[in-house]
Amino acid sequence: MIKRSGLIAALMTMLAFAAPASLAQQPAAAPKVLHYSFRIAETGFDPAQISDLYSRTIAANIFEAPLQYEFLARPYRFRANTLAELPEVSADFKTFTFRVKPGIYFADDPAFGGKKRELVAEDYVYSWKRHYDPRWKSSNLYILANFKIIGLSELRDEALAAKKPFDYGREVPGLRALDKYTFQVKTAQPNPRLLMQFTDGSSWGAVAREVVEAYGDKIMEHPVGTGPYRLAQWRRASKIVLEKNPGFRDQFYDEEAPAGDPVAQAAVAKLKGRKLPMIDRIEVAIVAENQPRWLAFLNGDHDVLWEVPDDFTNVAIPNNLLAPNLKKRNITMVRYARADVALSYFNIEDPVVGGYTPDKVALRRAVLLAVDVDKEIRLVRKNQAVPSQGPVPPGSWGHNPAMKTEMSDYDTARAKALLDMYGYVDKDGDGWRDQPNGQQLLLEYATQPDQSSRQLIELWKKNMDAIQLRMVFKTANWPDNLKASTAGKLMMWGVGWSAGTPDGDTFLALGYGGNKGQANKSRFDLPAYNELYELQKRLPDGPERQVAMDAAQQLLVAYAPYKLHVHRISTDLAHPWVIGYHRNNFVREFWKWVDIDVERQRKESKS
Repeated sequence: MIKRSGLIAALMTMLAFAAPASLAQQPAAAPKVLHYSFRIAETGFDPAQISDLYSRTIAANIFEAPLQYEFLARPYRFRANTLAELPEVSADFKTFTFRVKPGIYFADDPAFGGKKRELVAEDYVYSWKRHYDPRWKSSNLYILANFKIIGLSELRDEALAAKKPFDYGREVPGLRALDKYTFQVKTAQPNPRLLMQFTDGSSWGAVAREVVEAYGDKIMEHPVGTGPYRLAQWRRASKIVLEKNPGFRDQFYDEEAPAGDPVAQAAVAKLKGRKLPMIDRIEVAIVAENQPRWLAFLNGDHDVLWEVPDDFTNVAIPNNLLAPNLKKRNITMVRYARADVALSYFNIEDPVVGGYTPDKVALRRAVLLAVDVDKEIRLVRKNQAVPSQGPVPPGSWGHNPAMKTEMSDYDTARAKALLDMYGYVDKDGDGWRDQPNGQQLLLEYATQPDQSSRQLIELWKKNMDAIQLRMVFKTANWPDNLKASTAGKLMMWGVGWSAGTPDGDTFLALGYGGNKGQANKSRFDLPAYNELYELQKRLPDGPERQVAMDAAQQLLVAYAPYKLHVHRISTDLAHPWVIGYHRNNFVREFWKWVDIDVERQRKESKS
């Protein structure tokens, strides 16, 4: 006979064993996975070295800048991110004081020796100094250098002159930590828009010195930040996997939807107050060709299609409206003007197409006039773009809608007349124009093996044939072209240039001599242009700044270091199980603001 106390103990033991068995029958919550694709391969994930959009998109979800654009707000505005409050700005726009919010931690990493590592002011000081370190060859150096932060350029110059390691330990007045959580930036000239730049984690995110020193030259493979995601898997040019950072601080969905935007309003209604990030895992595939990207989205293998490929515009969005079959499937369409310019550049240091003499300028302007931008927009870009008159796109401060230049003109007769006038004629009777000195004239244009690039170079070939200019095309993968371009080894190349802020300075930077080899791939360096660029940078927004920006754009058109083709319009599509999808041109880390309805995803993705 079992005593009462023994019976109770036995029952409790049975329940203890029964409970897990019962719970085991309940399926674990399925992880929320977002499947996405890039059409161009990444290069790596170190903020001091990144120079491409695709790597930046990944890095912005790992690293955090001190400020952040609000995801849905229009007009665009920023707020504190890792800061306790917005920075203090002096009346002369030369001193900026940042206060880091205590209690933010880097993701766990062996470099920290098993300890939790808090974000402090010195991390931003160190991270921004890295852009000046010649070792890292930062493509973002031009941004900080143009602010003229006191003392940092001198540190870089000393390291270059002495061929010694950059001295991170030396304090400079322009960038220093005042205490554990406070750091300050001081500039030699007014910078009314300096804060706008420090919203991009892929460029200005905090990196821990221990991590850089632990991984050295392999730091591109080991991103460790304070952001909502961390790198879980990476197969170069094939697949990138991010997973939720378990140590990410409490942050909640608190966005405001603008009036007249039903997509944004629906997102806010569903997600207000939710803890971020909501998705457990992001899987990014590299799919270069348009057709497989399109089919992967249609089949539900990819949850979001970033930019409907031009080849499928008429199928997906006929007359710029969502196709009936996609509407029936409750696909979300987000259409937006991109803050970018698609361009081709001439290497101004190249002996054939470079230089500032009238004959060289005439050659470049003739090439520009022979490019049929209207046909490019209609046939290649499927009417998803508008012609460029200057580098600054609509929606960016400094864009002048009244400006009309010859940049968008298509005039083969004028192109031929310019070439004839300056001696670019067929001297050996082979049907192709030669240089004025009688040497062969051969234009070399770098390109990539994807379908869109092939269509663009086909049009280039037809346009150049029409004015008897011989052009050949050198095909390589995008990262290889980027490397060669930065080194000044390409004669011509076509790329896109996107803004990180809603301000035209980003686009005028393309022609600034101090940015050669960085933003300025053309290596254009004209004193008159440089003066205008520096002037507009110091001025507050207003009529005087607009005049300076217009004059700079006119010089860029006149000397023609670039063919500014178009400003693009894009359309993204998202399946109905993706909750809250939207697009902000100046927010790369949008993944933390969307959710996945797992059950709906499971039911509909293969239906």
